[in-house]
Amino acid sequence: MTHTAALPVAPSAHRMRAPRSPRTAGIVMAVVSALAFSSSGPLVKPLLEAGWSLSAALVVRMGLAGLILAPALVGAVRRERGFLRRHLASLLAFGLIPVVGCQLLFFSAMQRMPVAVALLIQYLAPVFLVAYVWLRTRRAPSPLVIAGSVVAIAGLVLVVDISGARFDLLGTLLALGAAICVCVYFVMSERTGDDLPPLALAAGGLLVGAVFMALLGVTGILPFAVPEVTVAFRGVEVPGWLPLLWVGAVGTTLGYALGVMAVPRTGSRLASFVGLSEVLFALLFAWLLLGEAPAPVQFLGGALILVGVVLVRLAPADTATGAAITVPVEPLPGEAAPAIR
Repeated sequence: MTHTAALPVAPSAHRMRAPRSPRTAGIVMAVVSALAFSSSGPLVKPLLEAGWSLSAALVVRMGLAGLILAPALVGAVRRERGFLRRHLASLLAFGLIPVVGCQLLFFSAMQRMPVAVALLIQYLAPVFLVAYVWLRTRRAPSPLVIAGSVVAIAGLVLVVDISGARFDLLGTLLALGAAICVCVYFVMSERTGDDLPPLALAAGGLLVGAVFMALLGVTGILPFAVPEVTVAFRGVEVPGWLPLLWVGAVGTTLGYALGVMAVPRTGSRLASFVGLSEVLFALLFAWLLLGEAPAPVQFLGGALILVGVVLVRLAPADTATGAAITVPVEPLPGEAAPAIR
């Protein structure tokens, strides 16, 4: 009796500990993804100032990353004959909404309002995810999640420094659209699995985004310019293609690859809060590459963002993740179609 009663104890403890390792691995992936993404802005900024058009930079960035990740998409197609037919809508949606939509909306907003304000609005995405789950499930988030949201956004305000900024109505709407695109990125990434591998989704979305941006450039809808230029980082001049090569082959490739693999392990909500660290890493790269030293208040803001992420991480697993979130995207086979609200 003693022996049989003791048997369930070890498996129960094992079951309680098992989810922690994938979740911790997911957090590490999400942090490295944010680090990779954050290098893009400081590296591309001098290229745009030297005459490259945004559309051209995005085509190279997305196309190169998509080609590097393409073997994952090719492998998925080879394993399943009807893969493209079943998941074409998801690949198109990922490419047009999180990949292209987010960047076009953000840069359009940036042209009408200060960059700091546009950044602040775009990075409200984690709060939108918390609010959406609250409205959809009618269950209030835990106090730790609410506290983490407030602290993280307070830190974000300090980091981006919006003092004296003026709000523009259209710019605000564009930035809010970018934030929604970010939400879609996390939610769609969370829905990946064996049937729709994360890397296949990332590869397909990036290739779709590159083709779409190329069409906008070729048709003249957006300016498309690729002059031969040199850019300088801390006084060191390099060919213009070199930083863009890094952005596409390393920053974008690792950013999307690790990002889409991290979200299913952590949940979309926690991953979105960890993604706020991208702002901190961007400050670091701007300091190292462009000599733009952060102000002391920005360090304080960075500390608050980290505290907010820790609070969300400490929340109970059933409320800290975004597993209940669904958006009107193509349902995975075997799942009921999500309600469109």
